[in-house]
Amino acid sequence: MALPPNISKPITQTDRIMDFSFSEEQTLLQDSVQRFIQNDYSFAARQQLVRSEEGFSRAHWSTFAELGWLALPFPEEDGGYGGTPIETMILMEEFGKGLVIEPYVSSIVIAGTLLSDAGSTQQKETILASLRNGEKLAALAFVEPQARFNLNDVTTTAVHAGAGFKLSGFKGVVIGGPSADYLIIPARTSGNQKDEEGISLFVVDASSAGISRRDYPTVDGMRASEITLDNVVVEQHALVGDEDCGFEALEKAIDYGILAVAAEAVGAMEVLYKATVEYCKTREQFGQPIGKFQVLQHRMVDMFIEHEQSKSLLFMAAMRLEAGYDAEAKKAVSALKVQVGKSGKFVGQNAIQLHGGMGMTDELNVGHYFKRLTTIETLFGNVDYHLRKYSKVA
Repeated sequence: MALPPNISKPITQTDRIMDFSFSEEQTLLQDSVQRFIQNDYSFAARQQLVRSEEGFSRAHWSTFAELGWLALPFPEEDGGYGGTPIETMILMEEFGKGLVIEPYVSSIVIAGTLLSDAGSTQQKETILASLRNGEKLAALAFVEPQARFNLNDVTTTAVHAGAGFKLSGFKGVVIGGPSADYLIIPARTSGNQKDEEGISLFVVDASSAGISRRDYPTVDGMRASEITLDNVVVEQHALVGDEDCGFEALEKAIDYGILAVAAEAVGAMEVLYKATVEYCKTREQFGQPIGKFQVLQHRMVDMFIEHEQSKSLLFMAAMRLEAGYDAEAKKAVSALKVQVGKSGKFVGQNAIQLHGGMGMTDELNVGHYFKRLTTIETLFGNVDYHLRKYSKVA
């Protein structure tokens, strides 16, 4: 699924206007997701799924597979549709508008990208294929309590044991962990705790002996796990990529995840500012709609501006990633994460405030969008972390 020239063309000094229009295929993708949200994903239905035992719909997941969304980000040689970060952005923005809770980011965007990028032929033909067709789910278990967003701060160990390895350690906040059939575990095979070199990646059956899991719901309606590994034995073929060389693939997968949740946040912000404008047209105070008060008009304009700034950086980051994963792409992703963190907080807080007390009720969707935006701000590094990372990237 190639990008049209008008959206993939780099900006030059002679360019006066940048055309951000989508191709026909991209527009069809956007329309199909919009129809799904409108017809099958009402807020009431979503809340029922949040309260269900598994926390999402397997039927919806099968629909995602039938529509090709699960195969969308992967190259054709891996059995996918050759989608780029632009297509992921389009899909996730619409998911953000619908507050979709299915584990698309954790299983497809992050775990799938990592396997597609660094996995062996066998891993692609078996594990990645099962993710594409919707039969299995995967999650990347990378968070450790002491790391504070640093991907290279790894204390989980993998030591050679016979023809394979033994994994021991603890991973927290494994998004999508409760439903995952496979876990991708970064573990240290050499070096010191914070070295980038010496990190290896392993794909492990989630039901393996030695794995214990504590599942819990998150504040935004998702599900996560804390996972303890106690001498978990894996074979050599569980290694993803080369031993000691897993950091680059890990970092790339997380940056693709950042793009996805940032697009989701942009979609959520659009719903919030539009809902706030409509509410202010009907809510009366002192005998007139509160939307007529100039100070509130300025507030709503600021919400719109924050959304548009985030969307602009989203486009830039997606195009940078599509052009190749390099230092400029990494900087663009960190800049996007900073902008989305700040804008999501501003838009969410003002939506709550302008809706008054009802904005905090469980029955109104406004508070749920705000919870998701708040979670996204801390996922994969908060504003302060990415400001520091942006300043360090060459």
